[in-house]
Amino acid sequence: MKNKLNLLVVEDDPNLGTILTEYLRAKDFEVTLKANGKEGFEQFAKDNYDLLILDVMMPVQDGFTMAEEVRKIDKEVPIIFLTAKSMKEDAIEGFKIGADDYVTKPFSMEELMMRVNAILRRTQQGQNESEEKRVFEIGDSSFDSHKQVLTVANTEKKLTSKENQLLKLLCLNKNNVLERESALKAIWGDDSYFNSRSMDVYITKLRKYLKEDEKTELINVHGRGFKLIELD
Repeated sequence: MKNKLNLLVVEDDPNLGTILTEYLRAKDFEVTLKANGKEGFEQFAKDNYDLLILDVMMPVQDGFTMAEEVRKIDKEVPIIFLTAKSMKEDAIEGFKIGADDYVTKPFSMEELMMRVNAILRRTQQGQNESEEKRVFEIGDSSFDSHKQVLTVANTEKKLTSKENQLLKLLCLNKNNVLERESALKAIWGDDSYFNSRSMDVYITKLRKYLKEDEKTELINVHGRGFKLIELD
């Protein structure tokens, strides 16, 4: 069980990003800082985060676009948007995507901290909350995404980094379609032909690992992606 909550800050202003990161670390959070939505999404896919703080206007990929990608693979992680705008339309757009709060620049660190704490009080309903996103039960199998270990038929299999990331996304979307494009962007950074073929190889490997579990099936969904199904 981790002691500190893990936050991801995505802000293109280096001064604000540094100040915000140092402030949150002083408040005893683990904090990772990224400079645009593309880097932020790639980092999000690599680790477990308790809350995201996203600037809206950023180069390469804006905060709204990143949030939309995040919501395709994780419907629950809290998101706070930061913006220099105060337009009502922006706030509405943010909440449509699935924002938990919206802070307009300039803001005080104390105000942001109050909002962060309020959201975390709602979402952290016990010390086991973070465990739910790292340890998954799939049919008769168990998967620990932090240890990168899949246990099938009482046999442990140590997964590679890519296998681990892909299985985690499948587990987070269990019994639902994991969109091919979303998975490629999350793990490989883009959806090029060669990365797509590489992902197909990893899907084949995961299917082989899970074949001993009669209550689990990993299927292709034509034209869309993949689905990890837990059978009755």
